[in-house]
Amino acid sequence: MTGSSTGRFTLAPSPVHKGWHDFHAPGEAAYNRAVLGPTRLRGEGPATVRVRIEPGPQLANSSGVVHGGALLGLIDLSLFGALMLLTGRDPTDAITLDLTNQFIAPGAMDRPIDAVVERLRETGRLVFLRGVVEQEDTLVCAFQATVRKLGPSA
Repeated sequence: MTGSSTGRFTLAPSPVHKGWHDFHAPGEAAYNRAVLGPTRLRGEGPATVRVRIEPGPQLANSSGVVHGGALLGLIDLSLFGALMLLTGRDPTDAITLDLTNQFIAPGAMDRPIDAVVERLRETGRLVFLRGVVEQEDTLVCAFQATVRKLGPSA
């Protein structure tokens, strides 16, 4: 799906990053924009999406690496970015039912950080997903989640 605007979230081809889409949450002060910053995503197959952020100083913990809460925020956002790119569904019409994560290595502040999300199965109301967070060759996290679709199109 390209050039989509649901009135709440937008997804459009990036004019700067070839092959990527810019994914915007509504409102400049919304958590996704204000904390995580600009978000890009691209499809990597029929059921896989890569979601990328560039860590800014607001994402650092006291040890100078990406805060675990920021990683969980990226993971949660990536579930909905993947859902929108793969299905065209507005991510505000869904909720996270469960999310299990394993922190494997620290995320560095000086490189892009990617969540790679795979849709395993989709039913009328549920989407089962799994993925990893990585920086270049470093595996940072591994996760699995269930998203529940809401609204009349579920």
